[in-house]
Amino acid sequence: MQLIDIGVNLTNSSFRDQQAAVVERAVQAGVAQMVVTGTSLDVSTEALELCQQLDEPGQRLFCTAGVHPHDASHWTNASERQLRELLAQPRAVAVGECGLDFNRDFSPRPAQETAFEAQLALAVELRLPVFIHEREASERLLAILKDYRDHLSAAVVHCFTGEREALFAYLDMDLHIGITGWICDERRGTHLHALVGNIPQGRLMLESDAPYLLPRSLRPKPKNGRNEPAFLPEVLREVALHRGETVQHTAAHTSACARTFFALPEIS
Repeated sequence: MQLIDIGVNLTNSSFRDQQAAVVERAVQAGVAQMVVTGTSLDVSTEALELCQQLDEPGQRLFCTAGVHPHDASHWTNASERQLRELLAQPRAVAVGECGLDFNRDFSPRPAQETAFEAQLALAVELRLPVFIHEREASERLLAILKDYRDHLSAAVVHCFTGEREALFAYLDMDLHIGITGWICDERRGTHLHALVGNIPQGRLMLESDAPYLLPRSLRPKPKNGRNEPAFLPEVLREVALHRGETVQHTAAHTSACARTFFALPEIS
């Protein structure tokens, strides 16, 4: 089995000076390729540099580049120019993490919408897929996406944690869905058990969102409590269980989906 982790925050300070070892552990665990998440212009730049430093052949590490809704208040015309330069690099395979977060509202909602729309327009122009963040904003997100969806190559709702209505609305708009260790959380993720089987093959992808969302079903748990892409097989196990599939089958179709979505190379 070869898994693809479509969302790992390898730039996070908890991984500082350990990134090479984290990547090696992931590869040993069967995670063949990883997409490093860019959440601001600075973080996206760092993500791109990490990919280049840790994977010289250019087969295992790729990144997104974008501005998270938490950072949207800093969006300017200069941001768009800088983001365009980052997205011109071969390792940058998607626009994002971008979207709306009406849960924490770290940036004003109008600023979030402005930055999101600007990044959607850029994705349309550059013919790149979009890596979307959404928290308690599904209706507004769908309303904005409606004007862009026919012109976007593809878009994934990263770390989906919502309810049935939101899931089916996203699927109706032909969006992809990313599932994390949230599904392994007996306190708040059990509603996903009944939903994950409704995601068609070719629209479902797996992600660790490391160092966040350590799968609570993982045994043994790491003493530091930090999630790593090496633990993605636990998310795979839980997803396969609730889809009524073998882990081999789920691994095969989610990885094929991710490779197509991000236009990743086959591992030689």
